[in-house]
Amino acid sequence: MGRVIRSQRKGAGGVFKAHTKHRKGAARLRPVDFAERHGYIRGVVKEIIHDPGRGAPLAKVAFRDVYSYKLIKQTFIAAEGLHTGQFVYCGKKAKLQIGNILPIGAMPEGTVVCNLEEKCGDRGRLARASGNYATVVAHNPDTKRTRVKLPSGAKKVLPSTCRAMVGLVAGGGRVDKPILKAGRAYHKYKAKRHCWPVVRGVAMNPVEFDIAAAGGDYGS
Repeated sequence: MGRVIRSQRKGAGGVFKAHTKHRKGAARLRPVDFAERHGYIRGVVKEIIHDPGRGAPLAKVAFRDVYSYKLIKQTFIAAEGLHTGQFVYCGKKAKLQIGNILPIGAMPEGTVVCNLEEKCGDRGRLARASGNYATVVAHNPDTKRTRVKLPSGAKKVLPSTCRAMVGLVAGGGRVDKPILKAGRAYHKYKAKRHCWPVVRGVAMNPVEFDIAAAGGDYGS
């Protein structure tokens, strides 16, 4: 009887778990509240940080608490051009500028956005990888829906109240630099998960993989 092959073992825990020890936490939009639904709220970018295992940098943004005298820090995925000390405005009446967060229904057609909500209030699900962006294609005021083009090229219709950050995700061009040597690939995947190095199935024994060479070299 043969073994359970690698592709079937993936997802069942063990060595395939994500390496999350040094990560900086979830990067999400603000929870939607009264200020965002009817006006805007202002925050300031405190720092831009690296998140191990993620290609895009993160931005720590401080907002004033609307109910008590304290600051609340949110972690956003940084848009290209965002810098420390910059004011970030979130809400329905925010201006259309890089780093601001507003409903896609309030953006003109052709706007480039990132960290886009798939459902209202889910705090960002689409176009989050480094260099990625979505494009607002068209609005339908009757159904209150907006058509967007995703990084894959697919078109998707979303509620116009879904929020997004203006601009594209920072860190673009990351995949253009060649890895060149095995040591860099080792450190890259050490921060992500155990998925490297990859042994070819045909190089294994027949008992370990279903397409392994039954006898002799493959293709001989």
